[in-house]
Amino acid sequence: MTTTASSDGPPEPQPGRDGGAPAEPTGQSGDSGGGSGGCSPSGPAQLPRQSSSDTEGGPRESIWAIVAEALGLAPGASRRRKVVLLLVTLAIGLLVVFRDTLIDYAMIKPNVARENDSNKEYDASQLPFTVSVQPENGEPREWAMVLDRELTGDESRKLTSDKGGSTAFSYLKSLGGRPLAYAPLLEHAPKRYTQQQTSTGRMELSDTFKMIVQSTRSSAVVIDDWKVTDVTCRKSTAQTVVANPPQGGAAYQGIRLHLPPRADEPVLTDDTEGQGESYFGTHYIEVGGGQPSGGIRAEAIAPPGQSCEWGISVHYNDSYQKGRWVQLRDGKGKPLRMRTESVPVHPRQKWVFGSVPWTPCHEKPKEPMCGLL
Repeated sequence: MTTTASSDGPPEPQPGRDGGAPAEPTGQSGDSGGGSGGCSPSGPAQLPRQSSSDTEGGPRESIWAIVAEALGLAPGASRRRKVVLLLVTLAIGLLVVFRDTLIDYAMIKPNVARENDSNKEYDASQLPFTVSVQPENGEPREWAMVLDRELTGDESRKLTSDKGGSTAFSYLKSLGGRPLAYAPLLEHAPKRYTQQQTSTGRMELSDTFKMIVQSTRSSAVVIDDWKVTDVTCRKSTAQTVVANPPQGGAAYQGIRLHLPPRADEPVLTDDTEGQGESYFGTHYIEVGGGQPSGGIRAEAIAPPGQSCEWGISVHYNDSYQKGRWVQLRDGKGKPLRMRTESVPVHPRQKWVFGSVPWTPCHEKPKEPMCGLL
């Protein structure tokens, strides 16, 4: 009798061909002679156990193995080598990602240097400063007005009808008068200067103006000297003088010069220490570099009976060149020409008022105050 293996359990006996009892399973004898040991039945066949990893497609790989393989690292490389390679790769990646930023950072200093050089070139190409000159528009404390013609009868009556003289200044300007200011005596100036001021025996009158200096440069510009140039004078054309003579008073802050200039002029007129001394010996005008515009009040005194024209040349220093003289120019680029008046020596009409009633000095030359003109 034979047996067949089933996947569901042990084999069942099958009847023989002759209907007899089923045959015993064939055993294995302990020796070839069939000794005393009997045959032991064999059990069902045992299949080898399979691991879950085999059923899922092979051994599971670690993240390090995957990264190492992606980076081309040998499978047997040490963990330390893998870490080093990973860090190097990350560093290279960061360099690629932030390349532009790193380049920009590395170029900051060269770019700043080039920008500074460009700014300096532009700054140096600008005019070091500009100057505007304008006559003083306000009414001085003590003044005289000169006109190139005589006043008519109606004009004289209207002028002298103003008992206090409060409107005389504006009225005469409307008639074409040119104002002059009495130059205060510089009492604290050196003796040589005061002697020069009183040497003519007449009170000096100045043509007063304001000079405004401005600069758009980012670096400072310093004006430390000036000089009068190209002085030309001629006889005054004025025929009428109206004066409000001084009764004493302090000097204005600013500078003063004569035409032609005297030694050390322009001089300081402030009522402080240094009055009458050379202005640019201890002072300067600084503009640019964030400084506000500089301004100065100037008193120019022409010779009696003369009308003068003149120019100004100034000396300045800046960051780009040291010590340079330049001629001041007007808005049209031509050399600036200043005009300075004085009272005529023998005017046809001469009026005084203020501390005395209106007095026609051309009719009464010996009246008080008439000798101050």
